[in-house]
Amino acid sequence: MALIRCPECSTEVSSSAHKCMKCGRVINKPTRGVFGKLFKWSFIGFNVLMLIWLVSGMSAASKHVETAASDAEKAGATIGTALGAGVIVGIWVAGDIILGMLVLFTRPKTS
Repeated sequence: MALIRCPECSTEVSSSAHKCMKCGRVINKPTRGVFGKLFKWSFIGFNVLMLIWLVSGMSAASKHVETAASDAEKAGATIGTALGAGVIVGIWVAGDIILGMLVLFTRPKTS
């Protein structure tokens, strides 16, 4: 553990310190570990895929509603679309809660 000078106030601080004790400037920015990076990118990828799934599902369902012949078919297609959207949003919320907690628990520590 060597001493280095703070670039802002020239105070000697430990090379393992995250901030200067005098001026508060960040010396060493903490970084995520392997699992932290994996969970972070999984969270981002999951949200992108869920958005694509929701948009494509609603697009396909709206085409089916437009091509329905009778009012009963239109009502059924509309109800099915709403139920499908609800399932997608439910999975999205549950996945975001689980992956969000994993991202939160693997964030870099500043000690």
